[in-house]
Amino acid sequence: MSTTKVLYVEDELFLGKIVRESLESRGFAVTMESDGAKVLDVFKQSNPDICVLDVMLPNKDGFTIADEIRELNETVPIIFLTAKTQTEDVVKGFSLGGNDYIRKPFSMEELIVRIQSLLRNKAEGTTKLTGDTVSFGKYTFQLNRQVLAHGKEERKLSYRESELLKLLYENRSTVIDRKDILNLLWGNDSFFNSRNLDVYITKLRSYLKDDPSLEIITIKGIGYRFVTA
Repeated sequence: MSTTKVLYVEDELFLGKIVRESLESRGFAVTMESDGAKVLDVFKQSNPDICVLDVMLPNKDGFTIADEIRELNETVPIIFLTAKTQTEDVVKGFSLGGNDYIRKPFSMEELIVRIQSLLRNKAEGTTKLTGDTVSFGKYTFQLNRQVLAHGKEERKLSYRESELLKLLYENRSTVIDRKDILNLLWGNDSFFNSRNLDVYITKLRSYLKDDPSLEIITIKGIGYRFVTA
């Protein structure tokens, strides 16, 4: 079994040393870079299995780097690390091809879980997208019509149910932050909206219960992961 290669970009050298050594102790091969302007060349040379990018970097920010990486490689998983918490930053990160978004400070266990989830998702490649219809497990999801179908049975979803399922699918097998879901779909992470999210997650789980291979897993204190195989 080959060693997983991680390109880790971080300009806080003390933090970088801790994270690099922690990843290496778990068996990852880590290439670390602190200068944003040098990352693309390092990417080409190291051919990593996954990229972990700090957003705020000297000379070139992580978002710009991710955009450049996507020009070269459409499938390598990208995780952003940042202290930024604005919704528009989260949206921008995903729109540029990012697969996950972790806020600083973070735990090593959280980072490792997310790395493993992204790599597993890439290896599985179990879901398919055809036009406006997504297929997962025994279900098809028609995005435009907001219809979830199982065999001949069709369920019309509400707008928010549809958007939540779409968001979970787009980030399938990765951990999506609960606060990000609330900010993207409700506009803020108030207590009231948080309780609403709990209700919607329960509803989606009930809609998908006929296929045991599908699961919306709660990652306590972080968010959710939609497992499609």
